[in-house]
Amino acid sequence: MARLVAWYERLTVDSLNDIERLYRPDARFKDPFNDVAGVMAIRRVFEHMFATLHAPRFAVVDSVCDERACLLIWDFEFRRGGGAAMRVRGASHIEFADDGRVARHRDYWDPAEELYEKLPVLGCLMRWLRRRLRAR
Repeated sequence: MARLVAWYERLTVDSLNDIERLYRPDARFKDPFNDVAGVMAIRRVFEHMFATLHAPRFAVVDSVCDERACLLIWDFEFRRGGGAAMRVRGASHIEFADDGRVARHRDYWDPAEELYEKLPVLGCLMRWLRRRLRAR
């Protein structure tokens, strides 16, 4: 687990070459925007991240692990274009195969709260909608 956390916290385009050491060939990855199987498909998700965001960086702030699975709480920081820095708070549930590599990786985070509400026009609509749906 420590190797995986260190890899994520130092993730670069070049370090993507090590993904096969950490993920099984048939690993599955799911987040709010992607649901892919296979280590090369997972690599493409990260390549897309580097192609569309400036200075993306993960910081693991907490974890709960045993020999079969791990829950990581993380902050993801990045910039879009020349804009201000943004931060997304999320969690990853990671299941390991018998060989110690990742078999399943699922990210949990709220795109509405973490991204959409921070955008100028869409943010107003999302905040209004959240207020309307809130329990009173």
